[in-house]
Amino acid sequence: MRPRLLASAIFGLCLTAVSLLAAPVQKVMLLTGQSSKYHDWLKSYPLVKTYLEQTGRFTVDVVLTPTQGADMSGFQPKFSAYAAVVMIYEGDEWPAATKAAFVDYMKNGGGLVSIHDTDNAFPYWKEWNEMIGVGGWGIKADGSIGARDITFGPMIRWRDGKVVLDATTPGGASHPNKHDFLVTTRTPDHPIMKGLPAAWLHANDEIYSRLRGPAKNVTVLATALPDKVKFPTATGENEPMLMAITYGQGRVFHTTLGHVNSKDLPPILPLVCAGFAVTLQRGTEWAATGKVTQKIPADFPTAEKISVRIP
Repeated sequence: MRPRLLASAIFGLCLTAVSLLAAPVQKVMLLTGQSSKYHDWLKSYPLVKTYLEQTGRFTVDVVLTPTQGADMSGFQPKFSAYAAVVMIYEGDEWPAATKAAFVDYMKNGGGLVSIHDTDNAFPYWKEWNEMIGVGGWGIKADGSIGARDITFGPMIRWRDGKVVLDATTPGGASHPNKHDFLVTTRTPDHPIMKGLPAAWLHANDEIYSRLRGPAKNVTVLATALPDKVKFPTATGENEPMLMAITYGQGRVFHTTLGHVNSKDLPPILPLVCAGFAVTLQRGTEWAATGKVTQKIPADFPTAEKISVRIP
């Protein structure tokens, strides 16, 4: 074979090999459209969409619910068309048929990513509580906040190197004021966490604390410890920040990171933290495929220094 033809053939084989080795692009639904007065989906979802698309591993369709208080009866997204559903949602109940379709989707191998206040949604939806493992606050039937009380199940604690379920301590969800805090890896061999530092600083966020729920089939990936000296009302417990949950054949990545409300002005540090972005990207790939093919970027934060990505 002539040298030029041989070089072309080798180049073609290389391209084929790269194509075969490249992770296939996954179709993801970004479902949002409502927040409580304490959060603002309009500020969070554009960044989440950007982070997912930046990986080259996802195409993202944004699906919006009707506005709060509007007729929800026609809200029937086709979950089965997507490898994963990424949710930024804390709003009105879905129709019973839509809930049933989502349960079926998850039981049959779907993926779910629950971001920050999403775990406050649907307190009285049994299957949802099982999907997210533990959740916070929630709207009561009378419209007040704090549905998830001790009757909803235990809190997840990390004590002496293992998960402990606390079903006796009273009280519901809380958090200290926003601040930079250390996130500690607890399951380093999980695909989402593999290669991440043992601990890293996350920027100016809330440490969701005392979340409650069934707490079944939950793998705690990372925790954070509120400082009771600086925040006397904090729990003083290692609270779960990142979790992986199995539900039927489905996979759930639950991140409590990523707070933003309507008064926050850019740059919104919890969202532009490279730690939030990277764990979201990796968690979404795992929820969609059960694997993570992404490398750890050079700008991932360390235990000594936060790292932010200003858009």
